[in-house]
Amino acid sequence: MSDFVHLHNHSHYSLQDAACTVGALVQTAKEMDMHALALTDHGVMYGSSEFYKYAKKAGIKPIIGMEAYIVFDGSRFERGADYATGKKKSKHYNHLVLLAKDKVGYKNLIKLATLGQTEGFYYKPRIDLELLRGMSQGLICTSACPAGPVSSHLVANDYAKARENAIKLSEIFGDDFYLEIQDHGLEVEKPVLEGMPKLSRELGIKLVATNDIHYIKQDHSIAHNILLLLGDKTGTANHKDLRYGTDQVYFKSQEEMKKLFKNYKGAIENTLEIEQKINLSLDKEGLLYPQFPIPSESKAKNLEEYLENLGWEGLEKKLKKITPEAEDRFKFELGVIKDMGYAGYFLIVQDFINAAKARGIPVGPGRGSAAGSLVAYSLGITNVNPLDYGLLFERFLNPARQSMPDIDVDFADDQREEAIKYVKEKYGDNSVCQIITFNRLSSKAVIRDVARVLKIPIPKVNEITKWIPSKFGKVFTIDQALDEVPELAWLKKTDDPLMQELIKYARILEGMNRNASKHAAGVVIAPGEVSDYVPLAINGDDQALVTQFNMKELEDAGLLKMDFLGLITLSIIRDTLEIIKKTRGIEIEIDEIPIDDKETYALFSKGQTTAVFQFESAPMREHLKKLKPTSINDLSAMNALYRPGPMQFIDDFISCKNGKKKIAYLHPILEPILKETYGVIVYQEQVIQIANRVAGMSLADADLLRRAMGKKDLKAMAEQKVFFVQGAEKNGVSKKIAEEIFDVIDKFANYGFNKSHSVAYAMVAYQTAYLKTHYLEEFLAANLSNEYGKADKVTGLLEDCRKLKVDVLPPNINKPSVKFNVEAGKVIFGMSAIKNVGINAVEEIVRARVTLERDFTSIYDFCANVDSRIVNKRTLEGLVLAGAMDKLPGSRAQKFNAIQEALDYGNKLQSAKDKHVDSLFFSADEEMEFYEPELPILREWEPNEILSKEREVLGFYLSDHPLRKFDVEYRSFATVHLGEEETYNLNDTVRICGIVTDLKTKIDKSGNKMAFFKMDDFSGSCECLMFGKVFPKYEEIIVPEATLLIIGRLESSGDAIKLHAEDAIPLTEVKNKLTKKVAIILDEDLHTQDTIESLKKLIEDHTGNTQLYIRIIEKKKNRDFYVDYKIELNAEFIESLYQLVGEGNVIYLTN
Repeated sequence: MSDFVHLHNHSHYSLQDAACTVGALVQTAKEMDMHALALTDHGVMYGSSEFYKYAKKAGIKPIIGMEAYIVFDGSRFERGADYATGKKKSKHYNHLVLLAKDKVGYKNLIKLATLGQTEGFYYKPRIDLELLRGMSQGLICTSACPAGPVSSHLVANDYAKARENAIKLSEIFGDDFYLEIQDHGLEVEKPVLEGMPKLSRELGIKLVATNDIHYIKQDHSIAHNILLLLGDKTGTANHKDLRYGTDQVYFKSQEEMKKLFKNYKGAIENTLEIEQKINLSLDKEGLLYPQFPIPSESKAKNLEEYLENLGWEGLEKKLKKITPEAEDRFKFELGVIKDMGYAGYFLIVQDFINAAKARGIPVGPGRGSAAGSLVAYSLGITNVNPLDYGLLFERFLNPARQSMPDIDVDFADDQREEAIKYVKEKYGDNSVCQIITFNRLSSKAVIRDVARVLKIPIPKVNEITKWIPSKFGKVFTIDQALDEVPELAWLKKTDDPLMQELIKYARILEGMNRNASKHAAGVVIAPGEVSDYVPLAINGDDQALVTQFNMKELEDAGLLKMDFLGLITLSIIRDTLEIIKKTRGIEIEIDEIPIDDKETYALFSKGQTTAVFQFESAPMREHLKKLKPTSINDLSAMNALYRPGPMQFIDDFISCKNGKKKIAYLHPILEPILKETYGVIVYQEQVIQIANRVAGMSLADADLLRRAMGKKDLKAMAEQKVFFVQGAEKNGVSKKIAEEIFDVIDKFANYGFNKSHSVAYAMVAYQTAYLKTHYLEEFLAANLSNEYGKADKVTGLLEDCRKLKVDVLPPNINKPSVKFNVEAGKVIFGMSAIKNVGINAVEEIVRARVTLERDFTSIYDFCANVDSRIVNKRTLEGLVLAGAMDKLPGSRAQKFNAIQEALDYGNKLQSAKDKHVDSLFFSADEEMEFYEPELPILREWEPNEILSKEREVLGFYLSDHPLRKFDVEYRSFATVHLGEEETYNLNDTVRICGIVTDLKTKIDKSGNKMAFFKMDDFSGSCECLMFGKVFPKYEEIIVPEATLLIIGRLESSGDAIKLHAEDAIPLTEVKNKLTKKVAIILDEDLHTQDTIESLKKLIEDHTGNTQLYIRIIEKKKNRDFYVDYKIELNAEFIESLYQLVGEGNVIYLTN
């Protein structure tokens, strides 16, 4: 047993305050031969569960605590004023260390940590003496650092007050209160080190020595200081100027601590006294599920019986006829669920899913491995029959591995909260809570953050971060990247001191918490108040209540946690069905549509999958054209393969499907498993089935093998290979073939996707494609309504409308609708999407028009009949600029300039009408004559100005696009389409064609003007930056609304991209400057012999110096060849060429 125990320690869960992980603290304690260790993060218990498990595993006694913030003289409810005098206080809290002695103390600590957040939060989560007195049982208290309620008064030279506060705490905690001393060489600590021994002698309160640990090693002090400076917005701080004023808050050895406090009697020994008082076990005590109430009308005696009754009832409805295979599978699953004690879990989940459906909340067909369960299907939890698609229950719930079931559920994104509300109503508001998550400093993030503090220029940092790759969704660590990426090898050898510092400090901070946020989907449901089991916290601007433990820690504690996910696609499907019902009088049950519709698969085969769930990207569209899918299985496999890693097998998959490549199996035993994916291993389930069929493993054991392969545990893998080969030989497979099969499935275990998830999502994709195929306008209108606010997405949808010849009519005040709608096969713009309009204004316009029983005839008539308090000047400006009043007399310019006059006219008319109705001398039905003013005489705005103002209020161009007249240039010269991520190339020089929609300039450090501007194209937008060395050359052409070709380099900027612009050419000039050849496409389905004759004459009349290149499409095959003619690239020729063959059949080539 060691001679000293550290009792005051912070981890990275003291967010942006401590620079050490829980694991590092425990590992260091072990290395220093300390038998126990405490964790006392600031005001929170975020890391306590993780710390407990780490410590137990390392053989170290965990001491769970918290350095609380306490309002000592006053109430936790006060906000910055003295409770008694009302005067403003400069300091709102003190510090106090609390340690849990036992389970009672732990529960009290949880409550204190929670109430500090929910009742006392003011800059910090604060408790007060009232709470402390009521919840002191089972807790040990130490007086903390110089900011403690005793020490702070010693520092202030107020011994009497320090003594008074020590007595108060002693009265609350008795012998479990200790006076804490620290020595980090700080001036502020000297009066504490002098005064505490005196208090100890006078009051009989024992001393205890601590070191306020914030990092592991002394030379981590600067890295820690950098962490503290991450939030510094001034950019002026010196990273070597330690904010804590000392480099001593590191993990000191027993010897160091004993030497430091040798003159303070008992201070070291009392750390052991405290440790001996602690007897706390947090080992899991079974499942902590809420009690599901069995309905009174049920005859079931327990949850297991009720689950069985519900399951059989549901199975009969779903399958109509229960086959022996289905019966055996159902009984097996039910047995596993009962034996593992999960009947209550399934009942709770099916209840809130079926309640959501009954309330009209769309629920997805399944997500994750849960779709592999027949019981889940029978209960309505999923809507995919696992027997139809060969889905495995063991992939979801493995009887050979004790783990919690994990059912994630998709709801329509705008109704997710309604589903959570139901659960709160059922189990109690305080029994349901959302879950915290911690954002870690990944290699890229930490390098950027540290570089900012070190004042390293952004371009230099980007030259490092752009090379750091991801594998299987995980970003490489710094060490991985330096070892494996040749472009970063220089960083290991550099003698640049700034670069050396960057890597040194980034390595220390890598992987630590940066901040906390609310998990996007996680919800916990407890058998009582959640704060009886785990501490809670307030998080975010919306002051959401979340658990202080993350998802994993909650699961380990035995609590029921669920993912309630919001999926916008379900909202789009719902809205599409509603519009179809309104426009066509047809009611469609989306789960009843045929899944073998040839027209739907034809849409996939044409690659027309914009807005089709999970199949939208340009490369995916190209793959679909080659694949020509004909079943849900094909869609599922394609979805599974289209990810980093397995993408390399897509070509083989397509070639085998289309008979261009022979399907080969290592052994005939593999054919039944791999036949549906044409010999390619696509799914994790196939890995499991191969181990089952080839090696005779049970499905449960085969799943354990798959998991071991995924983790790349070499020792376990070697053992498993022996079992696999032996089992295979018993099944008649030779050792050589068995070893080959093992190596193949080992390779695919990393790539294999969850088939249950893939099939369920392929079903959603098929549903969206079916709607797009048969109800195109309604589908696109629903997409536009739901995606509104995402300018890039809307731009892409509008482009899709144009390609598919679906008219999107501008908003129209005489056909007002809140959302996008459909009328006579045309999409009507949703008016609430216009800037400064909103739902209330649209509803007022609808009301006024219904009351009038006619169309509005002018802007003056409109203002005379709407409530101008709701439809105000800004609303009118938005309506005019968006084109909503285009059907009324006058140009947009005239109506825009008449707005104030129209409002005045409308107000006068309405006021006169009110007086008229109330008058004694006139009858209510007597006509009043008012003459509308004339519109001001003004010229209409230029087309580009109209479009610019339209974009201003809509967020994009609607009636036309400034790039439209440069469509051929866009297709010919742009190497990147801004809304299509797959076209990005972050390492090479790229070209973008677009329009400048925003421009800001500033003077750089050298006194040169630099520019920040935004470029929009048909698919999306991106931010551009042109440095001061280059911008002056292009200043006259880089102006708002200019259509340009920009040449530069792309860089990733978080979720977006940024272009470092190096060159700019007006699109009016780019054709002549860059074109080396002109390609003309002639298609036998579009062009006739007459076309060819006319083309020949046109070419002969415009001979010049530009090479001509012809592509002829016959019987869907291409034939390319050069012609002897060279042409003159002038406007007359190009316009005639467009008229003759169509713009889409002309391409300019740059080489």
